[in-house]
Amino acid sequence: MNAMTDTGHADTSDTYIGMAGAATFDPPPYPYDRLDELLAVADAHEGGVIDLSIGTPCDPPPAAVVQALGHSDTERGYPPSIGTPELRGAAANWLNRLVGTDLAAADIRATIGTKEFVAGLPHWLRLRNPEKDTVLYPAIAYPTYEMGAILARCRAVPVPVDDQWRIDLSAISAEDAARALCLWVNTPGNPAGNIDDLEAAARWGRDHGVLVCSDECYVEYTWDGPPRSILQHGREGLLAVHSLSKRSNMAGVRCGFYVGDPGLVHYLGELRKHAGFMLPGPVQAAATAAYDDDAHVAVQRQRYRQRLELMQRVAALFGSDAPLPGGGFYLWAPAPGGDAWAFTRRLATEAGVLVSPGEFYGPQGANHVRIAVVQPDDRIALAAQRVGLAI
Repeated sequence: MNAMTDTGHADTSDTYIGMAGAATFDPPPYPYDRLDELLAVADAHEGGVIDLSIGTPCDPPPAAVVQALGHSDTERGYPPSIGTPELRGAAANWLNRLVGTDLAAADIRATIGTKEFVAGLPHWLRLRNPEKDTVLYPAIAYPTYEMGAILARCRAVPVPVDDQWRIDLSAISAEDAARALCLWVNTPGNPAGNIDDLEAAARWGRDHGVLVCSDECYVEYTWDGPPRSILQHGREGLLAVHSLSKRSNMAGVRCGFYVGDPGLVHYLGELRKHAGFMLPGPVQAAATAAYDDDAHVAVQRQRYRQRLELMQRVAALFGSDAPLPGGGFYLWAPAPGGDAWAFTRRLATEAGVLVSPGEFYGPQGANHVRIAVVQPDDRIALAAQRVGLAI
């Protein structure tokens, strides 16, 4: 089986052994569990810890969403695995409004959040195409792209990023492209807020016969230019993944969808029916209400922008010149002296703020920290006050 480095990233120089005589799989430590010691340090401050380590939204979802969740009258029957027509229509209409696509309800399939989908996709792709064994993903990225490959007993191959943290498609070797089940892209990117060239990614995928999967869960928090989707460049050989966790502060409800290449979407939808992947009926009703409303997202955008700007000033007091991201609600802050764990400890000790060392997102991030502005305004203001910043 693949060995794990001390940062939790896979050493994929070998491949998994077959069932006969194979060692059992031991999951690596969950990255955020490594922060428990510093959580206690930060929580010792009067007023407690200000946890900016995980991208968990704190603001309320729209009232119509909560109403639909509690009064849908859908609790008794099994919900449709692919999503109700109402949910799929609302999701299609939302993406059409946002980026100018021409989607219909029939093009959409629902997911139980999107993390389970990202983690499971390599396994399902390999069932369809067993001669391929490689998952490509950005070298600085959301850890589940890599873990999905590992769980499917695939090669997890990070693709280098440039000095703007954008994926460098030219760095993919011919051998890795030939073996690839898929290439993941993420725009706006987590953790670095990068904006990739999705048209170039779509073209690369078609030129090499590789499925390109675009994780677009931060699309409405794009600061550098308009929102973008890979589906603006067609659907053949492409898959877009969307989530309500960030858009509508519904991370605990677990709802999302995927859309793209019609043949693949149909295959995945049928497979997931057999496996019993069903978004609960009340959640489907709540998701429909969320996608029908854009006004609450405009309010949330303003909140995140103000929080980013204030935490940028806090980081500067510690000697970190953190640029505002191209999108998303994270600051990707350089660690003074290049030591991310020392910076993380200092923020916990001096400000009661818990952040994530950049190595959680790939070895290339070891000299950065990720600061998620996911606490209420008064908590963000308390962080600033603790370090003497006038606001």
